[in-house]
Amino acid sequence: DSPQSPDDEDTFKILVATDIHLGYLEKDPVRGNDTFVTFNEILDHAQKNEVDFVLLGGDLFHENKPSRKTVHSCLESLRKYCMGDRPVQFEILSDQAVNFHYSKFPWVNYQDENLNISIPVFSIHGNHDDPTGADALCALDILSCAGLVNHFGRSTSVEKIAISPILLRKGRTKIALYGLGSIPDERLYRMFVNKQVTMLRPKEDEDSWFNLFVIHQNRSKHGATNYIPEQFLDDFIDLVVWGHEHECKITPFQNEQQRFYISQPGSSVVTSLSPGEAVKKHIGLLHVKGKKMKMEKIALETVRTFHIEDVVLADHPDLFNPDNPNVTQAIQAFCMEKVELMLDNAERERLGNPHQPEKPIIRLRVDYAGGFEPFSIYRFSQKYMHRVANPKDIIHFFRHRGQKEKKDIDLNFGKLVSRPTEAMTLRVEDLVKQYFQTAEKKVQLSLLTERGMGEAVQEFVDKEEKDAIEELVKFQLEKTQRFLKERRTEAEEEKIDEEVIFSVGRDHKQSVPVGTLCGVFFFVSTTNIFFLLCLLSFSVFVKLSFLSFACPGLSLLI
Repeated sequence: DSPQSPDDEDTFKILVATDIHLGYLEKDPVRGNDTFVTFNEILDHAQKNEVDFVLLGGDLFHENKPSRKTVHSCLESLRKYCMGDRPVQFEILSDQAVNFHYSKFPWVNYQDENLNISIPVFSIHGNHDDPTGADALCALDILSCAGLVNHFGRSTSVEKIAISPILLRKGRTKIALYGLGSIPDERLYRMFVNKQVTMLRPKEDEDSWFNLFVIHQNRSKHGATNYIPEQFLDDFIDLVVWGHEHECKITPFQNEQQRFYISQPGSSVVTSLSPGEAVKKHIGLLHVKGKKMKMEKIALETVRTFHIEDVVLADHPDLFNPDNPNVTQAIQAFCMEKVELMLDNAERERLGNPHQPEKPIIRLRVDYAGGFEPFSIYRFSQKYMHRVANPKDIIHFFRHRGQKEKKDIDLNFGKLVSRPTEAMTLRVEDLVKQYFQTAEKKVQLSLLTERGMGEAVQEFVDKEEKDAIEELVKFQLEKTQRFLKERRTEAEEEKIDEEVIFSVGRDHKQSVPVGTLCGVFFFVSTTNIFFLLCLLSFSVFVKLSFLSFACPGLSLLI
């Protein structure tokens, strides 16, 4: 059902977008400004449609620590389009100190007497721009402090989450806006299963609210627990805006079990050369009146066109014979013909849209299984240097494997890093987990858990948090010291060992083998010698530290 009068005083108009990824490929001479141009287009649509507010579903930035250029361009756009004298037509009924309690200024920006905000922006964080470091800050917190974005949906607890909505009212329409910033999928999955995620509802007239939930997690199944099933969400929700997934499925689709609707706006920039990214990019203009809604699709005109096609050489036995000495040249000519057709299609599409960038993104994936040999990609790409935006990866050769690889393989980090497979995406957490799963049990002597170790290494690699591993060691050290003090363990090495082993066994957590940490840290950073030495001597460090508590005279030794 849709609102009868989309522009009356009881109707919310909300511009919905997710995964803008500001700063993606910002140093690329051709594609460097794509994300900034499209962000301006998004905000321009918000201004022209005189929306009540903009709702972003995470990953506004591509990098956890965006460059000065990226932050500057973002601030420039928000100031240009979102500040002004046009009055905001809705009010907030909930306790803003609860909604924005992580902010230094815990109230919505348009109510700040020092700011003139015409279009408020509400945003959760994604996995690319999530809070990290000792201060647990993210790029959105900078925008929040500047008064340009209202960052909500943040939760730091690893045990229990209570999502308190922002309660909005415009005329007779009331919206309960729920948000949950990105959390590691496995952790959130486990919290849902253990009934540790609660969505708080208004005490009065709870059935009169339009319940809107913004989430940024895997929606499609990437593993047993590496996603969030839709049925985990509460059935009182009316609409879920789902971020993180880049394929545009913005038209609301009803979940048959829970009966709520899901809108997946997708990304506004192509960040991976996969079929889902080739779907036309849209943002949404959401109208809400009472309990009725309508999502109007708005096509983004400034997005660089992307064309992708798959070719299986074995499907063309009439054209290609592996025994033919000239078969490689024939394959190259065939691929050039395919690329030319894609370029023609891209040019026809661009002629109908003058705002679209001139050079398209082209991807031809060639399955060469069946005895064929790939030709030189470098020489092939030289022919299209001035015609496509991605000449270096215009062709991708792969071999389709009919049978899955053996599960009990010997993990080799060097091979994993160097293996040129597009289908495989490396996650540091997975590498750490696999490494320790294949380690010998007899050398597992450490107190560090596999999960904690994986998350710390990921922070160190992906987010450039230099103190992440040190903080893990410090946290586990303090936790162990507290445990030993509570147990009133005597300051004897054997007693400490006994209690510590009891503690780890009681928690039923797989511990990280100190003797095998060397392999992981060589993979992460060969220069990180300090952390490596800390971890290799961790069990000794725990004992000495506890002895210093029990025997103050030993503090000088430590």
